[in-house]
Amino acid sequence: MKGIVLAGGTGSRLFPLTKITNKHLLPIYDKPMIYYPIQSLVEAGIRDLLIVTGGRNSGDFLRLLANGKEFGLKHINYTYQEGEGGIAEALALAEHFAEGSKICVILGDNIIEGSIAQAVQDFQQQERGAKILLKQVDDAERFGVAEIQGDHIVGIEEKPSRPKSNYAVTGIYMYDQTVFDKTRTLKPSARGELEITDVNNAYIREGTMTFNYLEGWWTDAGTFESLIRAANLVHGTLPRQKEPVMAGASGVKDA
Repeated sequence: MKGIVLAGGTGSRLFPLTKITNKHLLPIYDKPMIYYPIQSLVEAGIRDLLIVTGGRNSGDFLRLLANGKEFGLKHINYTYQEGEGGIAEALALAEHFAEGSKICVILGDNIIEGSIAQAVQDFQQQERGAKILLKQVDDAERFGVAEIQGDHIVGIEEKPSRPKSNYAVTGIYMYDQTVFDKTRTLKPSARGELEITDVNNAYIREGTMTFNYLEGWWTDAGTFESLIRAANLVHGTLPRQKEPVMAGASGVKDA
């Protein structure tokens, strides 16, 4: 299976931070944001990666990531998205890279605590279709929301005012080779973008969509609030280290 990290867009919700850099290069605690989705793919055993980026700072990804040696990789592929045409448009740019293989797509601002290795393994055994990862949330109206009946997803609604469940579709998607045929049939939404929800609903209509529940916490990092939340969540998972005690510091007696 091949992995694709979508890291384009202008990051307008994070202006002025993103006036001088790509959103996915901003720090999340002690690492650039883009490190986290790459690590999620690598830890799931995916070694053939494509970074889809865009904007004025696309060259910075090459300087930062190079060929992926820091992640144990020998090579990383890159491609460029012009403008902001939506997630599905960015995905369509990966057709030449996929070469008929199954793919695992992750949004560049999605950060998770757990592993996607089991879901990847399950999808590798799946004959055809797609798989998405769901997460129970308190504010489902902010996301694409899955309507579930038994063991099946019967539909996904984007940012519904009255969600039919509290299971949000996370920014992690797995597709077979027919995904690119599906992207070619899409029409722009009211936002003027090709929506990934429409791709997922196409798989649902043909009865080939499966799902797993994502373990651990999950957040995006596309707003100021979620940016700091992501940093705090990452910090909370790190081993606690005792702060060094300075001789002569306030409240500490000199030896």
